[in-house]
Amino acid sequence: MPVLRPLLILMLLVAVAAAPSEGARRGAPAHASSATEQDVLKDFETILDLWRDGRYDDLYQHTSGGRDGKEKFAGRLSSAPRKPACCWEKIQEPKVSLKSGSSAIVQARLGFESSTPGTEFVTTSIHLRKEAAGWSISQSELYSLADLSNKKRRYKYLPIQPKK
Repeated sequence: MPVLRPLLILMLLVAVAAAPSEGARRGAPAHASSATEQDVLKDFETILDLWRDGRYDDLYQHTSGGRDGKEKFAGRLSSAPRKPACCWEKIQEPKVSLKSGSSAIVQARLGFESSTPGTEFVTTSIHLRKEAAGWSISQSELYSLADLSNKKRRYKYLPIQPKK
């Protein structure tokens, strides 16, 4: 009996160690998706850092699908009403959803500095595309974050109409 107890414990440990992870049971290699999600988040943070630092030529390399050349792109972002905030205010509560091997969505609360004092927070979903150099963002999405939308906001006051 004294020999059986350590043998039973050893067999239990071997069985637990050999059990496949949840990702492997679903057919995915263990730790493959988390590493890719980390890559997406790292590249997105790089995009925000390049924008904040005013390194528009480097940032242009991380964009896709735009009509603007480097000069116009840099000019538009440098005169933008807002830019990413620094440090812990830059990105909060990020969640990465991999749509395919070449498409991902980052949902996060982003902090922006603007002409008014303080940090403006925007909760949004950002679509990123995988390219040879890493993950990139579309120019239109970057312009939207910078508040460079071509659409002018119109506010219309409609007084309460009396019921007839």
